[in-house]
Amino acid sequence: MSNWWKNAFTRRDFIARSGKLLAAASLLPYFNGEVTEAMERKTAKVGVIKSDDRREAVRRGFDLADIPNFSGKKVLIKPNFNTADPAPGSTHNDTLEEIIDRLWAEGAEEVIIGERSGPPDTEEVMREKGIFELAEERDVEVINFDQLNDDELIHFNRDELTWQNGFHVPRILQEVDHIIAAGCLKTHQYGGQFTMALKLAVGIIPREGTDYMGELHGSDDMRDLIAEISLAYDPDLYFIDGVEAFTAGGPGTGERSQSDVTLVSDDPVAVDAAGVAVLKNLGTKEVIMNTPTFELEQIARAVEIELGISGPDDIDLVSDDLAGEKYIGEIRDHLT
Repeated sequence: MSNWWKNAFTRRDFIARSGKLLAAASLLPYFNGEVTEAMERKTAKVGVIKSDDRREAVRRGFDLADIPNFSGKKVLIKPNFNTADPAPGSTHNDTLEEIIDRLWAEGAEEVIIGERSGPPDTEEVMREKGIFELAEERDVEVINFDQLNDDELIHFNRDELTWQNGFHVPRILQEVDHIIAAGCLKTHQYGGQFTMALKLAVGIIPREGTDYMGELHGSDDMRDLIAEISLAYDPDLYFIDGVEAFTAGGPGTGERSQSDVTLVSDDPVAVDAAGVAVLKNLGTKEVIMNTPTFELEQIARAVEIELGISGPDDIDLVSDDLAGEKYIGEIRDHLT
């Protein structure tokens, strides 16, 4: 699933073909007088886990999600190591360890942590977070995306991109069988507005030897550029840790709020929309509070380029206990 060029084609081809099938269906007599809802649109499930225990939340998230078969497969975990700041400034090591342990339990053949930081040096961030020790203890490979050679990168470009000349991504994203993205739930004070699943993808493009970050931060279309990066890779699962959230500031430090929620989905649009709903429920920065969720530019552009579902009615919020169901009731209206 994680072959980026194959996935990009498959996703777009599926949607295009689905549109043709629906158009053809509209010319046929309706079955019992109407077309079913399942025929009309794609939907996405977002698991909502209420817990202040990250390890428990990851375990329950795996059980709640529709996971692929990891047995005998090569799996890459893409965390949030923008800096080494404590969660939600960066992915908590408890979250990483629990994901790794579950992958080994599911029979994975190889597990990799792949990331790059910025502006701090990636190796220093990983060292400060104890990632190399964690990886050694759990027999996991670590790949610093900022230390890859030219032949370990692939150029990604499309006519519809806002990026001037596309961007490079690590070849390993094409070579692994599955990808799990482990992000945090927080606002972003440097133009991103919020950073969850879509913004997490910024860490797959190299910083060293490129001006990608200059182009990104210097663009009036920054949020569009952020969304477009996710065309270049396709995680099977997104874990968004909102046990603590930043409701202002971010991405490294900010105003903390204890929300005790973890979100899990295979759809980056759906999980980011749910995360925005959590921020709105907590009370957050003005641009998020005063803009309908699907009109926020990251999400709007992601919908436009068909990264996932297309609107709030396509999201199925689910939980595994009464606390989660109650919380879903609190955030559901914020989706619209």
